[in-house]
Amino acid sequence: MRFHNSSADLFVPDGVASEAALARTTHLSISAHQDDIEIMAYHGIAECFGRKEKWFTGVVATNGAGSPRSGIYGDYTDEEMQKVRLAEQRKAAYVGEYACQIQLGFTTSQVKNPDESAVVEDLEQILRAARPDFVYLHNLADKHDTHVAVALRSIAALRAVRQDVKPKRVYGCEVWRDLDWLPDESKQALPVSARSNIAAALVGVFDSQVSGGKRYDLATAGRRLAHATYYAAHGTDEESALSFAMDLTPLVEDPSLPVTDYVLNFVDRFRADVEKRLKTVGR
Repeated sequence: MRFHNSSADLFVPDGVASEAALARTTHLSISAHQDDIEIMAYHGIAECFGRKEKWFTGVVATNGAGSPRSGIYGDYTDEEMQKVRLAEQRKAAYVGEYACQIQLGFTTSQVKNPDESAVVEDLEQILRAARPDFVYLHNLADKHDTHVAVALRSIAALRAVRQDVKPKRVYGCEVWRDLDWLPDESKQALPVSARSNIAAALVGVFDSQVSGGKRYDLATAGRRLAHATYYAAHGTDEESALSFAMDLTPLVEDPSLPVTDYVLNFVDRFRADVEKRLKTVGR
């Protein structure tokens, strides 16, 4: 495959030819940064782990520049840090037995620019080669601008290839804003209880972030546990860990659907849910 950036990295953990590796993909995640995939798309990773008929592929859009650092990484230059983060993402792909891991190497400014066609074109190429059944993106109510930008570029790519690539479901997943606020009927509740050891290892392998000042390993596990416990008020827990997602499939199936209106509809449902409860038990 030919990507726009010469620094783009395509890694196949089991050494299969890249075309074959992508063609076997059933679950695909497109994220903004290294380690986002392991936080937001563990449901897909776990679905495929150790399976012959299901394979997970990860795509990271940006180059890892500008990340916070401390400890042994405190004096690393941006270029050195990018190399560390690329290597860590490869390690995660190996631990998680991914079909393929692609790092496109775009700058943050490139992915945040709606007129930068290269990002969408690279994603279109990957989608056509992989033809996934399930796609995991950042949720469109995330509070990180780069996450939202990558999700929007991904939706643009999915819309462009919709005649050839028809995923059964497109999930908008949690990283920098969780989705506990979604009304229950709007939540996609994704079980992530399986193989907690692998789940922990996948986030923990990003040492530059965890020991560099951000305990994503503990926070991610804690959020998943909290979701499972607080999901149903009147019943025992059926899962020990849950992730929530918003359903973005309609945005891909109907390109005329305005993205902003679609997302704000979830917010309106949340407002209506709160208002109804207050009026029901209030005066």
